[in-house]
Amino acid sequence: MGLECLIVTSDPVLLGHIKSNFSMHSAVLDLRQDSASAIELLSRRHLDGLIIDCDDVPGGTEALGQVRNGLSNKETLILAVVNGFTSTERALDLGANFVLCKPLQESRLRGILDIALPKMEREHRRYFRYEIDLPVWFRNHLGQSFTARMKNVSEGGIAIKLVDPVRLKGIVPLEFEVPSIEPQVFHAKADVVWSDAFEMGLRFLYIEKESEVALRSWLNSLEAQCQFRESPGPLANHHTISH
Repeated sequence: MGLECLIVTSDPVLLGHIKSNFSMHSAVLDLRQDSASAIELLSRRHLDGLIIDCDDVPGGTEALGQVRNGLSNKETLILAVVNGFTSTERALDLGANFVLCKPLQESRLRGILDIALPKMEREHRRYFRYEIDLPVWFRNHLGQSFTARMKNVSEGGIAIKLVDPVRLKGIVPLEFEVPSIEPQVFHAKADVVWSDAFEMGLRFLYIEKESEVALRSWLNSLEAQCQFRESPGPLANHHTISH
């Protein structure tokens, strides 16, 4: 359940500094060396943290602004690195939470990460996706109902696998049965964040109060099961998540 972060740079010195600091937090650090592939990834996947080398990657500053205008990473913590062209004020205006200037000062980097990493960890807990296979019921804008299979769930939304190709866009009502001793039907409205022919990602916009309580309880149970499964011991390898 480590952090999932992205660094956009072709600078080996910057990459080395970031990797050495993030490795202490069991973070998975993806690397993109160009802004186009980074934007493509960020358009379809939520990440806990983002480091953008604004001035030494062509289009890096523009990519920073596009991240904040997208749906998947509106709240993702962003560390911008500038090198004499983009001002600190400009980077902050475009959506950066923190700004570092080259040449990097290790003490400054560590000071920022001491603040940023706990925030990333909170973001991670909010969006961590538990793999689940459950039926989900939807209605489209015409009032037609259809069923899909849940692929994963988080506090922020779900991904689904479509039985048949269905075109959904905008805000859709959905419901599914929350597994428990006394199963409860979860009701929410969700926004379609990304989609392809047979999969779709939805972000919760409105959750009924009782459904929110049931979802949090279920996610807490899933987290406890994951922690038990990851803990050392002869029984841990034989534990699986029950739905």
